[in-house]
Amino acid sequence: MLGPWMKLTMDTALLGLEAQSVIGLRLMQIAMGQGTPSEAQLMMTEKMLAFMDAATTVASGGSAEAIIEGYRRRVQANARRLRAA
Repeated sequence: MLGPWMKLTMDTALLGLEAQSVIGLRLMQIAMGQGTPSEAQLMMTEKMLAFMDAATTVASGGSAEAIIEGYRRRVQANARRLRAA
């Protein structure tokens, strides 16, 4: 019974760390003069789409685990994209 809660806790903590990493990458790009308006627009669009996906998951009876997994996928994709840039 404790296992699922521990997994959710670990996944949520990892999401927080991964999100901080992406924030750091974006700030570094901005500080180096490589930040673009299209990146800022993409960031805002992604946040709205992620929220809508999470709301849809909740409305259809989805779990917190599914929401965290979806957010982590998006954050990890952003990290890969920003590291490659």
